[in-house]
Amino acid sequence: MTTPRLVLLSLCYLSIFLNRPVWSQKADNLTDEQVQQFVQQAQASGLSEAQIEQLAQSRGFTTADISKMRQRIGQVKAGPAKSAETSVVREQPATPTPPPAPAASSVFGASLFANANLSFEPNLRIPTPRNYQVGPEDELIVDVYGNAQQTYRPKVSPEGSIRLENLSPIYVNGLTIEQAEQRIVSRLRTLYAGLNTATSGIFAQVTLGSVRSIKVTLLGQVVRPGTYTLSSLATVFNALYAAGGPAPDRGSFRNIRVYRNNRLVRTLDVYDFLLHADQKDNIRLLDQDIIFVDHYGTRVELTGEVKQTGLYEVRPGETLRHVLAFAGNFTDKAYTASIALRRNTPTEQQLITIQPAEFGQFLPIAGDRYAVGAVLERVANKVSITGAVFRPGDYALEKNTTLQQLIKTAEGLREDAFLNRATIRRLRENLDPEVISVDLGRLLRNETADVPLQRDDVVQITAVGDLRTKRTVSIQGAINRSGSFDYVDSMTVANLVVLAGGFSDGAIASRMEIARRINGDTTGIPDGQNVQLIAFAIDQHLRLDPKDAQLILQPFDQVFVRLSPRYEAQKGASIAGEVVYPGTYAIRDRNERISDLITRSGGLKAGAYLPATRFSRKGELVSLDLKRILSNPDDVSNLLLEDGDLLTVPRQTELVRIRGEVVNPATVEYDPAKSFRAYVGEAGGFTAKASKRKVYVVGANGKIRPTRSWLGIRKYPSPEAGMELVVPARPPKDQTRLSASERLAVLTVIATASTVILTAIRVITNR
Repeated sequence: MTTPRLVLLSLCYLSIFLNRPVWSQKADNLTDEQVQQFVQQAQASGLSEAQIEQLAQSRGFTTADISKMRQRIGQVKAGPAKSAETSVVREQPATPTPPPAPAASSVFGASLFANANLSFEPNLRIPTPRNYQVGPEDELIVDVYGNAQQTYRPKVSPEGSIRLENLSPIYVNGLTIEQAEQRIVSRLRTLYAGLNTATSGIFAQVTLGSVRSIKVTLLGQVVRPGTYTLSSLATVFNALYAAGGPAPDRGSFRNIRVYRNNRLVRTLDVYDFLLHADQKDNIRLLDQDIIFVDHYGTRVELTGEVKQTGLYEVRPGETLRHVLAFAGNFTDKAYTASIALRRNTPTEQQLITIQPAEFGQFLPIAGDRYAVGAVLERVANKVSITGAVFRPGDYALEKNTTLQQLIKTAEGLREDAFLNRATIRRLRENLDPEVISVDLGRLLRNETADVPLQRDDVVQITAVGDLRTKRTVSIQGAINRSGSFDYVDSMTVANLVVLAGGFSDGAIASRMEIARRINGDTTGIPDGQNVQLIAFAIDQHLRLDPKDAQLILQPFDQVFVRLSPRYEAQKGASIAGEVVYPGTYAIRDRNERISDLITRSGGLKAGAYLPATRFSRKGELVSLDLKRILSNPDDVSNLLLEDGDLLTVPRQTELVRIRGEVVNPATVEYDPAKSFRAYVGEAGGFTAKASKRKVYVVGANGKIRPTRSWLGIRKYPSPEAGMELVVPARPPKDQTRLSASERLAVLTVIATASTVILTAIRVITNR
């Protein structure tokens, strides 16, 4: 059963079985299952096409209804894998779906049809082309204006005619818009007398409304051959784009033929568009046109220094010069003296060198591979000069054939040029390097002949400073910026002190020293001494005086500035807690001790708890007995004070903290009557993992007192206020268990000892 018949019958079934007009249903909203059911019912109906058409018309179906249903039926029948031949007819033709971008191809022109930004979409908003041929499904707009006003929008019927009011059908199929306008106006004169004449005042014009769809078939070597539904304004490029263009691996981009009614009407060359933007052969297509893409004929490869490398298709009669033009010709670095060609023969490859004079006559053949090389980085006429000249660089040999001419071109020698010797580095004929030495002073005085230069010569003129070690002097000690400084002639010690930012606080300018290297003169220097020491004094305020002029430095001198022996930055120690005046106190001398700090702070308050006193130095806790220190200041625990020391004398605490492997770690009040085990009992006693032998106490002053054992009897530390009782855990059994090797060693020792004992017993018994 044909698709129109299926469409009409499906519409009828929609109306009959749903008991409501089909136009109340949007065809786009129907599910695929509903559409498939209507198709099956239509196929099983047995009605003729005439009966189906009469039934549809009696129920008021329009052409739009049929078109929408035809679209849905086509989609359902095609399924997910809809082929290119199954196209949808629309009242307003849509832009062809862009093809998926293929993998990058080196074939020239292939990227044109893979560019998503270039679709060759026909412009539907342009004025009506006067040579446009009217066909079925086209909508015409007939506009009557002037003394009478009326607008008709007839659509061309499949028979090629239109209907206007009560006039008989007007046949317009195959006519251009101008021809159709003349025929329509001629027939309208029966309704509007004198139409389009100046005396009547009534005029009419005919334009194109919505355009029809056409079917175009693409055959041959295209990416997706098939039949496509396009706008009637579509051109050849529009159709090629919809089909993905010629297949890059086999299709021709220069032999695309358009057939109409079994006649060749145009041959399209894509290169005309790519190279010259010429669309003369991009003609407008008509319904049932066939586009045929042939296999490519001659294709050659062009690589190297051309503006666009790739594979190019060559038509008969085109030469190598045309191929170079396709690629945009040579780049700026191209070697144009010849082109290397690899050409296939029946058995192997052949290498051909093509000269520029042959470019215009050389005919490529299929499979040719042309390679354009690059020019050498080598300069044909270069000489160079470096070093102590005002303009070092590369120069042309033609104007600098001698050394004196080259120096003059470089604007002469600098004042620091070393004149006793200059070098010319030269390459021999076999490219081995050669060095030529020149007495530059004698050459400039014309005492020797000028030296001729050759290609690629490099003249090196050394500066005096480059021939010696970089000279420096250094200064260290009581100076603001100690370090090394560049040496300059006539530099004095005072100059160096200024460069170093001046003396630092506490420096003694009257006791300075210079350490100087011994060069040649060793007068007055003892044997074995390698450095000369010079003691001197300068003005503290760096005023100019005769002594300063005598202290001239030499390269690599080291200057030492001494610090005053009694100069020292202030140091302080702090005291906190139960003293009269807590705070930080400056350390007066090197002999000040902890007892002196307590005395300077006004002494202890009544609530001071001496056993809990803590002394901290550089963040580390130092345990001490303050009560013993105060009773005997000469005791060794009365430490000398250092910068940053902190002494804390707390108030008496009445708490004892219990932690570690006890049932309930807690903090309890201190009771002198309680024993050590009583405090453990207040925390619930030992846990199963407690190591009773290693229980220890951290005193209030930070001193640690361990448990002592003798003959299995443990003596726990005596309790004191503020202490912290710590019960550690026993190590895991894995740590106490001997390894296999250790057990073997123990057993070996036991066996050896047993053997010795048994031997001794036997010896004694035998006696």
